[in-house]
Amino acid sequence: MKLKRQQRGLTFVGLLIVGILLAYTGVILAQVAPTYVEFLAVQKAVDKAAAGSTVAEVRSIFDKAAQIDDITSISGKDLTVGKTGDRVVVSFAYPREIHLVGPAFLVMKYEGRSK
Repeated sequence: MKLKRQQRGLTFVGLLIVGILLAYTGVILAQVAPTYVEFLAVQKAVDKAAAGSTVAEVRSIFDKAAQIDDITSISGKDLTVGKTGDRVVVSFAYPREIHLVGPAFLVMKYEGRSK
């Protein structure tokens, strides 16, 4: 009497489910990537704006950099400007929502400060 060897691998239905999950993950990552790129642009603009000496100047520098880098999530009026010793410190925080399905959203909360 011969023993049957157990087969290993995915069934066709299993392969479809894995493929759908991978495709959906790819779609979500394609929506998250631009928000992270924008966050990096905001961080760069905040670092530039920290060179200003007054609150109005800091916000003006940020708004000019935001126009160049096409930053739409945050503006100069949303920045928090303070001083640490003799150094100007600019901080920011803003959320981004990505629609997943139905009433479900992925909320990305970005925050940072000047170096």
